[in-house]
Amino acid sequence: MRSAVSSILIVCLLCPMLLAAPADSGVETRRKALTDLLAEQWEYNLRTSPIFASILGDKRWNDKIDDFSQKAIDDDLAETQKFLGRFAAIDMKGFSEQEALNKRLMVRDLSMKLEGARFKTWEMPVSQNNGPQIDMPQLVALLSFQNVKDYEDYIARLKEMPRVFGETVIQMRKGMAEGLMPPRLLLEKVVVQASGIAGQKAEDSPFAQPFGKFPDAVLAEDQKRLREAGLAAIREAVLPAYAKFASFVKDEYAPKGRAEPGVWALPNGPEFYAYRVKDSTTTNLTPEEIHQLGLVQVKEIEGRMLGVAQQLGFKDLKSLNAAIAADPKLHFHSRQEILDVYKKYIHQMYVKIPEMFGRLPKAKLEVMPIEEFNEKDASTHYNQPAADGSRPGHVMVNTGDFEKRTVLDAETTAYHEGIPGHHMQIAIAQELPQLPPFRQNEFYTAYTEGWALYSERLGKEVGFFQDPYSYYGHLQDDMLRAIRLVVDTGFHSKHWSRQQVVDFFHDHSGIDEVEVQSETDRYMAWPAQALGYKIGQLEILKLRQYAKDELGDRFNLSAFHDEVLGAGALPLDVLSERIHEWVREQKGVVAKAKLN
Repeated sequence: MRSAVSSILIVCLLCPMLLAAPADSGVETRRKALTDLLAEQWEYNLRTSPIFASILGDKRWNDKIDDFSQKAIDDDLAETQKFLGRFAAIDMKGFSEQEALNKRLMVRDLSMKLEGARFKTWEMPVSQNNGPQIDMPQLVALLSFQNVKDYEDYIARLKEMPRVFGETVIQMRKGMAEGLMPPRLLLEKVVVQASGIAGQKAEDSPFAQPFGKFPDAVLAEDQKRLREAGLAAIREAVLPAYAKFASFVKDEYAPKGRAEPGVWALPNGPEFYAYRVKDSTTTNLTPEEIHQLGLVQVKEIEGRMLGVAQQLGFKDLKSLNAAIAADPKLHFHSRQEILDVYKKYIHQMYVKIPEMFGRLPKAKLEVMPIEEFNEKDASTHYNQPAADGSRPGHVMVNTGDFEKRTVLDAETTAYHEGIPGHHMQIAIAQELPQLPPFRQNEFYTAYTEGWALYSERLGKEVGFFQDPYSYYGHLQDDMLRAIRLVVDTGFHSKHWSRQQVVDFFHDHSGIDEVEVQSETDRYMAWPAQALGYKIGQLEILKLRQYAKDELGDRFNLSAFHDEVLGAGALPLDVLSERIHEWVREQKGVVAKAKLN
């Protein structure tokens, strides 16, 4: 019996006339057809992804949580196929460059989604980095609570938690039956996460945070009612759902977790990894090519790090790394100290960015600590602002185990996650009025993370990293991204063991042990994601050098940056086309000026 997706695909293949626009339709008619279809697809995306809509500041579905049932998954794939056929049928003749790019990127996104569907990743929905046990409490910090309805919607969501966990468990059971299992080591961490929240009192739960302080717009009598209703929902719905889920993972699921860390051990594992590599890097690089590139990058960065070590009076990296580990002055002494350091570096960069950018973001940026329930497995990261300005961007800083964390990489990470990294790129994209919403909120790992990694170097260019230890931390973070090319492909293509990855870290870096362990587990859980950082950074650096070589003393760094950021996130091949076209335009302007 054919699936709904297969049947729709056959219809699309056999009946193109049903999809094609009328042959005599004019440019304006076809332009409107594309604009309307983009709006329809975006509305569908928000309606079926209410959590995503809430993160963007769209509150229309604030009382709902995404449907994770098999029917919803199948229906979504069927709709994706329909949308793909309708977009593909629109003739772009006479369209502007950006209009044509709108269609091109949408077709690319929908095609990649359908291509990946055969790997049934929804049957492996849980790891220490993702799943409802970790995603739902993190959502609290991304919601705005401004009035009574916001709280009532939130309480409705709390009551939906048993359904969410129930649908997740159904998919996990399907994965068990089909051999689609995450590593057992990671699932044991999931048990700890879920059990930790399940064992809390309702008022101590991260879900209770909104009821601790109400805005002035919520009257005192409403506050009492909402607090009681919220805590009751946590007590009666949320905590029992967590307890039931933790027991399932501990007793049934984790014991069947796979022993091997690499996805090569899964059914169709090599094909799945090849797909993930293509999706993460937006290139056609093979795992072997990436592995070899990583080895070259590791060697090159090691040379620069050795130069800093010798400047500091050490004969080799191991001597310097040992001295850093033993020096209390190079470690943090409190959670607040970590937050203060990040704020300092972000503030000093804010003063400098007008020297390197013409377009600046309007959205504000705040530094916040990662929630304590999540700090054992989470890295410092960025949360985007709400598009309507109701919530600023957040740099979420891991302040756990502060005495084990060195100060070395705080400066470079502040630039990566905040300014001029993720906040510049993501906030500016949201604020580009000429882009449709899907492009304002587009995400390609190689571009988004590549830009953030590239941005770290800008600190050096404007005179920061004055402390050689801080600059060493910058190089060490660059080394981390180079190591990722080696060990991610090592795990998932070359059948490396977990100990081989840990050993490679120790042999080529002085990265904090707590980070080595969490990074290693991250690559196991999230195959190929970590490849995008270095691949994207190298491409942006290559394009910058190309523009500089071609334009000579007419090269303007601010104009280059504005061009890189001026169309939202792009696949690397499309970004390359954009910069090459920009260089041609700059040459044309100069040539015309000379003629006049």
